[in-house]
Amino acid sequence: MHFVYIVRCADGTLYTGYARDPKARVKVHNSGRGARYTSGRRPVRLVYAESCESVGDALRREYALKRWSRTRKESLIGRRRPRPTRAKGVGKSN
Repeated sequence: MHFVYIVRCADGTLYTGYARDPKARVKVHNSGRGARYTSGRRPVRLVYAESCESVGDALRREYALKRWSRTRKESLIGRRRPRPTRAKGVGKSN
């Protein structure tokens, strides 16, 4: 499986990349050995990942996303945000 991912850097900027394992790639970015762009903007946090059928599909999608505006990327990230879970007992009536 191949993935396109977006991380949010500590300065609030977004970085888009390709990886076979996005979570492992984030660890590499946070170690300072990822991309030059992210090395000075650590820590980074994974905010979006999209699976692709092939490496070619993933690289084409990465190229397309990198050309998007920040507003459009934020919209994409917002649509994929997981739902917050409730703490146990919160919102229950007895």
